Amino acid sequence: MPTTTEETQITAKTKELCQAILDEPNMRSIRQRIDTFMADEKTRSAYDGLIEKGQALQQKQQTAQPLSNDEIVEFEKTRDSLMLNPVARGFLDAQEELHSVQESIQQYVNKTLELGHVPTEDELGGGGCGHGCGCHH
Repeated sequence: MPTTTEETQITAKTKELCQAILDEPNMRSIRQRIDTFMADEKTRSAYDGLIEKGQALQQKQQTAQPLSNDEIVEFEKTRDSLMLNPVARGFLDAQEELHSVQESIQQYVNKTLELGHVPTEDELGGGGCGHGCGCHH
């Protein structure tokens, strides 16, 4: 087993993958939109306020407290207003794109470990519902 100061081939290749991800033009766009959002204090504050309102409404629902129409309308108005802000919209789109990249990478790595080889497109999910589903795709 290598010591902690030695770099394994897996670690080296993982670092190469990380650099390739950072070098991808779309990732630069994602990072830029996130950074723009983080630098915009007013938009961040509005976003945080929306999240807090949403959590408060969810808490009320979970404790079986009724939501008033005014609360719902106010939340929707706040959400719709935030969605019109291009910085907030860009941030939310960037988050979705980043999540998609993460899922894709995880799917490849997980399938590789499961199968013992780099998966084909069919093995990644294009060929059925998964192990044992019985759909015969």
